[in-house]
Parts: sequence; structure tokens; C-alpha cells
Amino acid sequence: MLRVRCLRGGSRGAEAAHLIGAMVGRAVSGWVSRAFRSTSSSAAALQLTADEPVTEYTPEDCPVCAHNEWDPLEEVIVGRAENACVPPFTVEVKAGFAGMYAAMPRDILIVVGNEIIEAPMAWRARFFEYRAYRPLIKEYFRRGAKWTTAPKPTMSDELYDQEYPIRTVEDRHKLAAQGKFVTTEYEPCFDAADFIRAGTDIFVQRSQVTNFMGIEWMRRHLAPTYKIHIISFKDPNPMHIDATFNIIGPGLVLSNPDRPCRQIEMFKKAGWTVVTPPAPLIPDNHPLWMSSKWLSMNVLMLDEKRVMVDANESNIQKMFESLGIQTIRVSIRHANSLGGGFHCWTTDVRRRGTLQSYFL
Repeated sequence: MLRVRCLRGGSRGAEAAHLIGAMVGRAVSGWVSRAFRSTSSSAAALQLTADEPVTEYTPEDCPVCAHNEWDPLEEVIVGRAENACVPPFTVEVKAGFAGMYAAMPRDILIVVGNEIIEAPMAWRARFFEYRAYRPLIKEYFRRGAKWTTAPKPTMSDELYDQEYPIRTVEDRHKLAAQGKFVTTEYEPCFDAADFIRAGTDIFVQRSQVTNFMGIEWMRRHLAPTYKIHIISFKDPNPMHIDATFNIIGPGLVLSNPDRPCRQIEMFKKAGWTVVTPPAPLIPDNHPLWMSSKWLSMNVLMLDEKRVMVDANESNIQKMFESLGIQTIRVSIRHANSLGGGFHCWTTDVRRRGTLQSYFL
């Protein structure tokens, strides 16, 4: 049974949610239309009464549990784009283009085991984005999940390099190679989408929205059970890892050939299979906002043998099929235009599996 939770977002945090449940086959066939169409559902239907007791946590009852990106998916949050707003063109927005809204739950929420972690976010315009998801998070908490909110940054001018140069791609490459980004180390900040899970090992990149202090906060918070690995890429404007490095199975990773991983040898030495995805087929004239064509590799694993992939991307479909993975083909080009693919538009809340070590 796959449970899909659809959230109406908007950067002002309009709180609305509804629940739809169906068998996996029906859920995936109608996924996009259900996920992005407007509904009149209300968060009130999901909120429990104030005097309802908080249940004692037991692993069997906890509604939240995910250890990686590929165990069988049982519940997922899907974003929606209603009430979207364009933020002021401040320095941190200039560094990574403009526009965002609470339609990408992957950016703000990460599930590690039975814990939901709210990311502190790096953009001032996204500070209140967590509000769109609070009705669901409170429900999960009442039902036994752990709930952590990372320290909210003050987002003062000191958090951003006010002189960060917005110049050529070549200049950006040099700055990124030197570890220079628009965010400073004034206080912790990170977006959840810069982390990707593989059991006891979690991989993260330093980016325009994730600084070393934010990574260190996650390292200390999750120790000693989990180990955080910092990896980097030949990327002039790193922001979110899942269209650059997407782990799709135990010891199986998609690595973007245009943004190669500088530490790729350590994965090969660990016995991992590194797959280079084919070039995306999205046409040059298709409008993209805050994203690259490589959203073709921004896929959602339903389990080890099934993947949700863009119906228009026949080349990557063939790649998955050559790996013995069945493709569930859904058109998502309209959502690509708003910024993000299947992985971006979702946060997996529960996957059926156990915590294991897959690396070293």
C-alpha cells in the first residue's frame, strides 16, 4: 500500500493537506495528476484534537521509517505549487537564480530512520517554508515519530558573502573548486536536498545553500549511528545533490557525467557500481526554472526493482531496464519547468527495510 500525502505549499506557508491511499499500481499511474492538481482539502481534516494523548513510541507503530533511497516505498509526501511567490533578488538568490516555493519537500525535510529533520534553509525567502508541512509532521510525531528542527539561522548579512561575484561559468568553477560559495560559516545552514542516504552512511555536498557548520551539526546530531561523508563535484553552482549524484540501490549510484564526483574512486574501491546516465532528451526550448536538463536522473525509487522516471526520457528508461529495473513512466515536464524532478517533489516518509551498512 503506497500512501501519498499532497501539500499545498506557497512561500507564505498556506497549510493544507489531504490523504490519498491506493495500491501501488493505481497510485503510480495517477501520481502526477493527483500530485499537482488543485484541491479544496483542508489541513483541519488531518489535525488531531488538542487533548488527544501523545502515544508512547514503539518501533512497530511508528509511521516514519526510512534508511535509504530504495527500500520499498510505503508513504511519501508530494509537494504542490499553489501560492508560489518570487522572492526579492537578494545576494543568496542571485547566486543560484530566483524563485522558490514550498512545493519541494525534499529541500526542507529528510527522514533518517524514525526521525524527521527539518532543515534550517539558507535563503531568507524560504525561512517560513516549514509551515506548509507542520500539520503532517505533528501528526507523525503524535503517532510516534521523532521530530527535530535544526537551529534556525538568523539570516543576518554575515551569513552571506555580499561581494560574491556573479560572473562567468569559468569564474564559478574556480570559486567552487576553492570552496567559496555565497553562504559563509557565520552560523549553520543547510538544505535537506544536499544530503542523500545509504543506510548508516549519508553523503553531503558543501553548496550555495549548505555550509560546513550545517554539515557539522548533522554529523554531531546523527553520531554515532550514522557517518556523514562530504563529497564534491566539478559543478560551478552546486545546490542540491540529487541531479548530480543519485543513489538508486545498495552499492549502485548514478553519477552525472557533466558534474563528475571528485571522490568517485572511493566508491569504486568500496565495490559500488557507478552508472553514467545518458544525456537528457529535454529540448533546448523547454522552459526550466532553477534546474538543469539533468532532472532526467532526478528519479524516485519505488523499490530496488522499480523506478519512477520521466515518460519522455527514453534513453534513461533503457538504462534502467538494462540494470534490471522496471520503469514507471510518468510525464513530469510541466513540473520540471517549476524546478525539480520526482526526487525533488517528494519526501519519502516510510520505506519497508532495516538499517544496514553499504559503504566500506
